Amino acid sequence: MASKYSLFSLFFFPLLSLHFHFSTGQTFVNSVYWFPDSGLAASDIDSTLFTHIFCAFADLDSNTKQVIISSSNNASFSQFTKTVQLKNPSVKTLLSIGGGSADRTVFASMASQSASRKSFIDSSIRLARSYGFHGLDLDWEYPQSTSEMTNLGALLNEWRAAVATEAKSSGKPPLLLTAAFYYASSINGLSYPVQSISNSLDWINLMAYDFYDPTWAKVTNSHAALYNPSGPISGSYGVGSWIQSGISPKKLVLGMPFYGYAWRLANANNHGLMAPANGPVGSGSGAMRYRDIIGFIATNKAATVYNGTIVSDYCYAGTTWIGYDGPKSIYAKVSYAKQKGLLGYFAWHAAADNNWDLSKQAKQAWGA
Repeated sequence: MASKYSLFSLFFFPLLSLHFHFSTGQTFVNSVYWFPDSGLAASDIDSTLFTHIFCAFADLDSNTKQVIISSSNNASFSQFTKTVQLKNPSVKTLLSIGGGSADRTVFASMASQSASRKSFIDSSIRLARSYGFHGLDLDWEYPQSTSEMTNLGALLNEWRAAVATEAKSSGKPPLLLTAAFYYASSINGLSYPVQSISNSLDWINLMAYDFYDPTWAKVTNSHAALYNPSGPISGSYGVGSWIQSGISPKKLVLGMPFYGYAWRLANANNHGLMAPANGPVGSGSGAMRYRDIIGFIATNKAATVYNGTIVSDYCYAGTTWIGYDGPKSIYAKVSYAKQKGLLGYFAWHAAADNNWDLSKQAKQAWGA
């Protein structure tokens, strides 16, 4: 390790000097993702509640390997920064690329060759600058092999170098570089390229949610528990694994869901955690926005439970059982992130909140 590190230092030290000088000004991150089809106009975002807002998603062209914005999103993306800065002139915006529904094989193909990585990198920087974004966010879900993880590391290193070069030539502050990663430092036995992540990214967003959903889990459960007394599937485990891998806590931003999942109970009288269930309520995955969960509780006079052991909420009425993060869970998670010395938190997604209740609770818990 020592000899490899000394070889890399010849290239990286000048680069890291610039990068870390810029990063020291980033004291905390209170952030949220937004996308135009969410039902919330960009002009209706209360940007005073956030330091950073992620605009999702730019696409990756499968042929050219360039980052593109669909014609349907062009108008809202081009005005996004100006729009959200009307209420909060200091808020920073990042263009997020990819997403859970993007074709991961296109990302794998792009990252596998230096020429296609350059197409991706150069086009992403051009887009960010022309649309007025302050940074770029990679959401590749997920690399599927050792070689893909290696290629991810090469992509991040080259991206950071290009961003530093562009900033020097333009005289502008370097673009922020972030990525949304799996909640733990390895996935399916594959480890993320920690050294490249540490050197090249300003921070990483840990997607500490979607641990369970009713399409496959046959018992009710929290999909975003902070703690898990019986196993490693939890937000706190993920944070610990990243820190143990060598990532500084100040590079970690804890993800929280502003949505839950609705299970259909097998027996309405058995309605706790781990109760037998028969799939999701309604069509699809059973996902529900927090604002709709609040509506369900009011309409059905549903019982509500906060479980402080795992840090999660759930409610039930009849055969419907919904696991979600309410104000107590959000407050506890943000307090945990701050106590552990993390850089901050993010939420998916802005439109799912209910009158900004969860966003306000998060900001209050952070004390910003």
